[in-house]
Amino acid sequence: MVSSRVSSMIAGVLVANSAPHLASAAAGRQHLTPLAGRESTAAVNAVWGAANLLAGLLLLRRIRRTAPSREWGEDLLAFETGYLAFAAWMAGSERWTRINSATPAALSRFGRRT
Repeated sequence: MVSSRVSSMIAGVLVANSAPHLASAAAGRQHLTPLAGRESTAAVNAVWGAANLLAGLLLLRRIRRTAPSREWGEDLLAFETGYLAFAAWMAGSERWTRINSATPAALSRFGRRT
């Protein structure tokens, strides 16, 4: 069985991954997903973001059932570590690889000036 700390860390990663997809959906922008690649629409991002958020929350709920203490303890630190590690990795990868940034060719395709 996976420890509650490992599960909490995975839940943190899933919740962190949901944020940019849900923000992209709310802003009506494309954002890379495994469901539709670089052409993922806002609707696809809403589905992917919601799926990640739901999975993270369900995992936290399962942890609560297996370790019913009302205190977070080390699980909160593990959740935050997973969240922050994923967010830092994504910020760094976007900074240096520009995976989700619009290229000049993509901008001209949508009729915007570069």
